[in-house]
Amino acid sequence: MDAELQNKLKKEAARKAASYVKNGMVVGLGSGSTVKMLVDELGRRVKEEDLQFTGVATSIFTAQQAKSLGIKIVDLDMVDSIDLTIDGADQVDSNFNGIKGGGGNLLWEKIVAINSKKIVWVVDKSKVVDTIGAFPLAVDVIPFGSQHVMQNFDKAGYEPVLRLDKEGKPFKTDSNNLIIDLHLHKIEEPTQLADNLIQTVGVVEHGLFLNMVSEVVVGKEGQPEILINPNIG
Repeated sequence: MDAELQNKLKKEAARKAASYVKNGMVVGLGSGSTVKMLVDELGRRVKEEDLQFTGVATSIFTAQQAKSLGIKIVDLDMVDSIDLTIDGADQVDSNFNGIKGGGGNLLWEKIVAINSKKIVWVVDKSKVVDTIGAFPLAVDVIPFGSQHVMQNFDKAGYEPVLRLDKEGKPFKTDSNNLIIDLHLHKIEEPTQLADNLIQTVGVVEHGLFLNMVSEVVVGKEGQPEILINPNIG
């Protein structure tokens, strides 16, 4: 898929997802390029439709963008719960298992997600796959002892690569942690892998979001398609 078409589909899906936000809601705002389009649309609604809601951001960048558009942003600990979180995903399969973390914000994204009553993902059609794993799986680790975690992942056959920033230095998350990307190619047993990763000392969180999302808004030619998870009411 060429970049122009992909951006068009992402923008249409983001607009559809923005319509889920109603007055008075507490809304988790995810991270990434699709969510940037979502926040732009929500900013438009705030300005032109007098939409009033409270946002909880999953990254410093999203918080800054939202505030610049007149969206009220508060810390997660200032709210009891979140009515709706809208986020992107790097891959999602037919069982509603997803990979997130391409932007490095998976820790904050998962904390916000588990405190949400409903989760909606916005993706273009290229992100919907039969089996997740072709997109590298991000693992958030603390810097102390991170090379030993890398070695353990290597022994397990996970093909770990320390993520670097544009300057070639170790990428730092908004929590000043590191990201190790696992090149697994195909994940046949995501639940078992998730358990193995989270039990690894030094790992803070991983990018497997398993059966958490209620709906997926998929950008397709014509109009977005809504995939509804039957396992979540």
